[in-house]
Amino acid sequence: MPTNDVRILLNSAVPTAAAGVIAAVISGVVSGGKGALGAAVGVLVVILFMGVGLTVLQRTAKSLPHLFQAMGLMLYTAQLLLLLVFLAVFKDTTLFNPKAFGFTLLAATLVWIAAQARAYMKAKILYVEPESSTAGKAEKTGSSA
Repeated sequence: MPTNDVRILLNSAVPTAAAGVIAAVISGVVSGGKGALGAAVGVLVVILFMGVGLTVLQRTAKSLPHLFQAMGLMLYTAQLLLLLVFLAVFKDTTLFNPKAFGFTLLAATLVWIAAQARAYMKAKILYVEPESSTAGKAEKTGSSA
């Protein structure tokens, strides 16, 4: 994985994890241990879904750039459907507090999106791959490198 991709992934995951810790503490105070567990599960789901999605999307952008937009739309649709399945499976659970889970899921998703947008704005990613100086000289002289 290129360093820009790793940097963007870390710049998104670290603030999300920090928000998850804060949410787990607040949920633990408000709802007890089940609230803290619900918050922890919520932030783990967000980091897992968004991290895998970002990784898949970056690999698609490198190998199949013409499919990038379609892949992004399909990926976000798949993430929503997987999240719906996850929520449907655990809707009647007594393992953790579903309200703490839901609020943390929402907050962590918003933090991830904001952190990812900030990381992309601060990254210096080239729009076009520049030619290397040796390839440019070879084309001018007519020889192949």
